[in-house]
Amino acid sequence: MQAVVDQINGFIWSPALIYLCLAVGLYFTIATKFLQVRHMKGIGKLMFQRSSSDAGISSFQALTMALSGRVGTGNIAGVATAIAAGGPGAVFWMWLIAFLGAGSAFIEAALGQVYKVKKDGQFRGGPAFYIEKGLKIKWYAVLFAVVTVIATGALLPGVQANSIATSVDTAFGIPKWVTGAVIVVFLAIIILGGVKRIARVAEFVVPFMAIGYILVALIIIALNIGQLPEVISLIFKSAFGVDAAFGGIIGAAITWGVKRGIYSNEAGQGTAPHAAAAADVSHPAKQGIVQAFSVYIDTLFICSATAFMILITGMYNVHPEGEEAIYTNLADMKPGPGYTQSAVESVLPGFGAPFVAIALLFFAFTTIMAYYYMAETNLAYINRKSRRLWTEYLLKFVLLGMVFYGSVKEAAVAWGLGDIGVGSMAWLNIIAIVLLTKPALKILRDYESQLKDGKDPVFNPVKVGITDADYWEKEYQYEGSGELNSTPPKTNNTINKN
Repeated sequence: MQAVVDQINGFIWSPALIYLCLAVGLYFTIATKFLQVRHMKGIGKLMFQRSSSDAGISSFQALTMALSGRVGTGNIAGVATAIAAGGPGAVFWMWLIAFLGAGSAFIEAALGQVYKVKKDGQFRGGPAFYIEKGLKIKWYAVLFAVVTVIATGALLPGVQANSIATSVDTAFGIPKWVTGAVIVVFLAIIILGGVKRIARVAEFVVPFMAIGYILVALIIIALNIGQLPEVISLIFKSAFGVDAAFGGIIGAAITWGVKRGIYSNEAGQGTAPHAAAAADVSHPAKQGIVQAFSVYIDTLFICSATAFMILITGMYNVHPEGEEAIYTNLADMKPGPGYTQSAVESVLPGFGAPFVAIALLFFAFTTIMAYYYMAETNLAYINRKSRRLWTEYLLKFVLLGMVFYGSVKEAAVAWGLGDIGVGSMAWLNIIAIVLLTKPALKILRDYESQLKDGKDPVFNPVKVGITDADYWEKEYQYEGSGELNSTPPKTNNTINKN
């Protein structure tokens, strides 16, 4: 099975996808005039808005739910595998794809908001919705929905579960099948409660786990502060092929840095727009900016924390595929959470293994929750004309089954299947958002124009020139003052353009 998985990945994750992700991120960064830098000064106000409705969740809940998808095993095990296969230079390319990817994250999140719908009393949206409404290509939208249900409902959950089970086994000696069974039980309780329960759990757990993890990383760095300049220099030298030891693997550094960077921050992959669409905001650009910042939180903060802990303690191996090992300090340890556990353990004996296991438990568990929501949203799109309850229960059963299966199978197979899911979604979504550049930039210009006039931006699709934004057209009306009437008369769904 491993050989088949590797062969499929070799096709999906060809250099074409690697450089497409970099090129598209650069394109959107330039097209939005470095939005990810210009709008960061107002991120606090947007990020902590907590208004919500019966149909939608707050902007902060949408941020934490998107982060629960972004922040997962990729932040711990993914960074380790990137360093093991591409050397320290892979970290730089993870940083670069995060910076550029923030532009892509804005575009896809804003589009998710514009073309969202209200279905079964909840906001639903994502690439399938904006592909159908924005591009008018229904078969393409259905294809994305089917691929996403398979990827997030079957292929990706196993990666997260495998990392949890492996780290818990290392730290506490608990058999993987026991950990898998416990995860399944708690996950079932949460996903049966719907999006509101998922959002409430994410709102509490995500900030707690991220802050705690970064604090421990800062302690590790502080206790080894003298080595920090050397580590930073090593990252940059390795990234550009000028380091004596790692200079010959620059291609692997780029490939694995971008590959694991996308896996971790998900920018352009098409997953985050699902959570973004669920937010109750007055303008799509607001959630787009929040989601752009979430890429920074994931990669520049949390992935960097892992990378610095591993590199500053020297607890890693570098063995590029098909080549001789370049650096070995952990004997035969396979790349994964063990690198991070060893790094913390080397500085804080007796603390490293259990701490990383618990951190990974929170990181990966919330990611599985997010995967279920994404799969459910795309299933709702497929079943939009008639709700088929049996398909929803089948999805739950398959996802829970894959979580248990992922807990006990080999890590290489789990990561391989996960990469197939990520790559397939990325190909389909990146092409779609490039084709939808025009309406996405209209959204940004409208938002910035209203900000310049001193207004709290409110979205009017007719004024902006965007069609098929059904929710915004039918659920709200705009008065002459430009204020959003949140309780419009249900008998009048027109837009007052006076």
